[in-house]
Amino acid sequence: MTSEAATPRADRRLLRARRATLLSLAVGMWATVLLPAVGLSREPDVGRVALGAVGILAFAATQTAVLYAAVTPWLAQRWRRRAQLGLAVVAVLTVPLVAPVAAGVWPTWAWLGASLVGMAPLVVRLPGALAVTAGTLLVSATVAWWTGGSVGRSLAVTGGIGVGVAAVNRFQVWFWDLLVEARQGQAAQGRLAAAEERLRFARDVHDLLGHSLTVIALKAELAARLAPVDPVRAGREAAEVQRLAASALAEVRESVHGYRAVDLGEQLAAVAEVLRSCGVRCTVPPPPVDLPQPAATELAAVLREASTNVLRHSRADWCRIHIDREGNVARMTVANDGADESGPDEHSHGLRGLADRLTAAGGELRVRRQDAVFTVEATVPVPS
Repeated sequence: MTSEAATPRADRRLLRARRATLLSLAVGMWATVLLPAVGLSREPDVGRVALGAVGILAFAATQTAVLYAAVTPWLAQRWRRRAQLGLAVVAVLTVPLVAPVAAGVWPTWAWLGASLVGMAPLVVRLPGALAVTAGTLLVSATVAWWTGGSVGRSLAVTGGIGVGVAAVNRFQVWFWDLLVEARQGQAAQGRLAAAEERLRFARDVHDLLGHSLTVIALKAELAARLAPVDPVRAGREAAEVQRLAASALAEVRESVHGYRAVDLGEQLAAVAEVLRSCGVRCTVPPPPVDLPQPAATELAAVLREASTNVLRHSRADWCRIHIDREGNVARMTVANDGADESGPDEHSHGLRGLADRLTAAGGELRVRRQDAVFTVEATVPVPS
């Protein structure tokens, strides 16, 4: 059965795969449901035709509900149980409604039995599916004997066709489960990469400040104790605390500057890897080699925000990132095909903050949406 784990409904490729799986399952199952209609065409009694049609249509409706539940991981469990219970109840009711149709001429109910056997792997596990198959075969043989039909023919239809359909259905649902698990693994990989980067930064900050702050605390405590008895030495210790604090502040600023001044090419490669790990096709040409560090720093901030929006707010299948330089202007363009009504726009807090930052640096940020394509374009001045 499909996992109940949360599945991102915004994943367009996964939703397309789900629709394809559902359509394939439905075509196969509806074929076995349509064959009993042959019995309706061979039944002379209008009343039996009407009752048989009601039974077949009700079976097809409940069958469709079960198929939908089988490939919808985010569906609540109570709706799954209701769909399965509805199919079980309707299957029982089809015996008196459909079995008499074309009695002895066409194995009408045997085809419904084949469909029921084919559905079993989508509803219960293997032991339960075997029990459902055995029970359905028994009912099919009983119906054939009761209506004067061929028991062997009915068993061949219900068992042979049903088991074949069950095998195909189980394979399709198994493959769908693999797709869901793969997409969940890609999302987890992206979250893990971000968490590892946060941990690395936290370790660096701890290593940088831990010793300095410990020494500052001890020096400050010593100065407080010496103040009443040796003001001169207390003053020297206080001055030392001030010097250590200034040194620690300079180290922090240098470290943060180092993070901000990370090579833009390395950041582009890292962002592309994270996007690809989440299933987004990413095209990233190398940046210009003559791009000064101040401009690279501003574009790196745009890159981080734009790539975060692709992961959090879009349903992108592809993302293109391009950086070029024209004279005294450097330009970055980040485009993806995942724009929707709930995605980021020019009024989002992150983009507004970037626009203010670029304006202060003499640059400009523009966003545009065209059909399903969302584009962020940033320009920054490049000193001559």
